[in-house]
Amino acid sequence: MSHQLLKGKRGIIFGALNPQSIAWQVAEKCHEAGATFTLTNAPIALRMGEINALAEKCNAEVIGADVTVDADLENLIDRSMEILGGKIDFILHSVGMSLNVRKGRAYTDLNYDFMHKTLDISAMSFHRLLQTCWKKDAISDWGSVVALTYIAAQRTFPDYNEMAEAKSLLESIARSFGYHYGKAKNVRVNTISQSPTMTTAGSGVKGFDAFFNYADEISPLGNAPAEACADYCVAMFSDLTRYVTQQNLFHDGGYSFTGVSQNVINTFGSK
Repeated sequence: MSHQLLKGKRGIIFGALNPQSIAWQVAEKCHEAGATFTLTNAPIALRMGEINALAEKCNAEVIGADVTVDADLENLIDRSMEILGGKIDFILHSVGMSLNVRKGRAYTDLNYDFMHKTLDISAMSFHRLLQTCWKKDAISDWGSVVALTYIAAQRTFPDYNEMAEAKSLLESIARSFGYHYGKAKNVRVNTISQSPTMTTAGSGVKGFDAFFNYADEISPLGNAPAEACADYCVAMFSDLTRYVTQQNLFHDGGYSFTGVSQNVINTFGSK
């Protein structure tokens, strides 16, 4: 049941690919909560995904944008404000890609051209987005920007590869730009560190099933599903969280602060 927390708010949602995407779930929840928004993804992702069905359901327009190209982001922001009829109140940055992961390169044998691309797409794009909005004065006072991250920014997950560095940089950008945007416009910038989630991107990481199950066993509440993350994003976009900024917010059923669970003790204890 919708509480219309976002009634009258305008937004941009990056990264919806298919119904398994967290961004897809966020779009559906924002629509239910009364928001209007544009949807965006890389041109190749738009050809591969099912985003037009989501756009029709949410009465949203789709604008292709390569997040590594300044002109594409400028066009995205300009067209979104034109389509929506004013400044942007919320943005979801749900963007990440590693060619090293896709090509099966080990962390100890990275292709650095691939790594540069990973950092550009998965982290620098967040700064590029915020800087574009800053220069265009595109975000309303007390607006909210959220980027999705993962606990590999703080802990080692061997097969998460250089995406861990990308997420660390992403979180640092949220803190740094969050300071400047907060001082200037009361805009808040945060990251949400989500549980491992069965998305197209997540399932592409080697060993994903194993650490999905491990996290589920450790977390006192279990892994948070994509739909619950979408609800959290709606709360972060709403006026109920006006004084939350520069934070990395764990949305993982308690995994991040649990050392071990009884289930894991029972599994690995003396036999």
